Amino acid sequence: MTDTYDVIVLGAGSTGTNVAWYARDNDLTVAVVERELVGGECSYWACMPSKALLGPTHALAAARRLPGAKQAVGDVDVDVVLARRDDFISHLDDASQVSWMGSIDADLVRGEGRLSGEREVTVTAAGGSSRRLTARRAVVIATGSRASLPPVDGLADIRTWDNRDVTNAKVIPARLLILGGGVVGCEMAQAYRRLGAREVTVIQRTDVLVANFEPWAGELLADALTADGITVLTGRSGEHASRDGQDGPVTLRLDDGTELVGDELLVAAGRSFNTDDIGLDMVGLEPGGPVAVDDQLRATGVDGGWLYAAGDVNGRALLTHQGKYQARLVGDIIAGKERSAWADHTAVPQVMFTDPELAAVGPSEQQARDAGIDVKTVSYEIGSVAGGALLGAKGRAQLVIDQSERIVVGATFVGPNVGEMLHAATIAIVGKVPIDTLWHAVPAFPTVSEVWLRLLEADRGV
Repeated sequence: MTDTYDVIVLGAGSTGTNVAWYARDNDLTVAVVERELVGGECSYWACMPSKALLGPTHALAAARRLPGAKQAVGDVDVDVVLARRDDFISHLDDASQVSWMGSIDADLVRGEGRLSGEREVTVTAAGGSSRRLTARRAVVIATGSRASLPPVDGLADIRTWDNRDVTNAKVIPARLLILGGGVVGCEMAQAYRRLGAREVTVIQRTDVLVANFEPWAGELLADALTADGITVLTGRSGEHASRDGQDGPVTLRLDDGTELVGDELLVAAGRSFNTDDIGLDMVGLEPGGPVAVDDQLRATGVDGGWLYAAGDVNGRALLTHQGKYQARLVGDIIAGKERSAWADHTAVPQVMFTDPELAAVGPSEQQARDAGIDVKTVSYEIGSVAGGALLGAKGRAQLVIDQSERIVVGATFVGPNVGEMLHAATIAIVGKVPIDTLWHAVPAFPTVSEVWLRLLEADRGV
């Protein structure tokens, strides 16, 4: 059986469904191939469930920072938090997202999709039947990424948790070991500690947590996690892992000989690309790694310009919002519109939803220096502005300024709810708004955003 569409999308996660949406908006016919749930990682096993776990405990922590409110609040109801999490992930039922796909007239094809030739995808259903799809214009790879398993002796032989397990768990373990101090590791460390885990230990290979943020941001986060009763071990790595039976305690031996024992071990040590078995070899590409693309998201090394890759799978920026951004562009590019994914090089916003939040956009100070930018950094304590003091907030804001151009190229904020402040910095960077112009963007008083005024004063030397 042969079916022909203008566009075939491999993967119905947040990126793939957005490709379909924008392609349909351009009056192109679309088939989307998915072997799991429509909505993908973000909807069921990452962004949504993790934030549902974090939100209630953050609200309690915010109340406890305020005299009067502190005396009125009690403890978190774990069962209610888990039930609310289940509601947000639709109890792992994708019916509503399948219905949405039908509403935009995109065809959903369930099964394993593999490239089988130029503009051709073969889909194998769960029962073993196959269906061949042909694209008139383009095939878009949007198969995303999955949790990696680092080369720790014994780790592959025991049961461990990955991001899917930790965000969907039904019980809070008493002792949780976390291998990896990035976003998943730190967010879930705080969530589980605040939801009742007696012992939580984070093991990070580098000297600071979340190495993709400014080093000082990682240090502030480590202080906050430690204050929550979480053990943070940096500059350490796992050497050997074992478990007593299928469900008994797990032991992790570190490179310095220290042995840690927990009830569960969360492995949060990076991501791998879902390209091992999607037929890349059929079109001359190497399976297993990211699909390299140009700024129009076309796969490099494939003649004819018919193969695209968007989202995590191309390795440019492994973030849901960047995948959606690329998807919007792909839907237009395939339709013949002039588009370019230049935001990937200029202003990639990222937020870590711990308490305090870490929010950053653009290059770090060191990245900017390495790029040859004439760098000046200015910083200010968020708790020292009136809005921050009223909230009992602690944290810091920093701007990375291009001295020669007199524009902001990077920004980092650490503090409660600073993710909501990040878009202002993103606009300033994308729009190349001159510092002299930013002086006339007056922040309301008393808001935390007044830190912008203090940063500009620091730049001026006031």
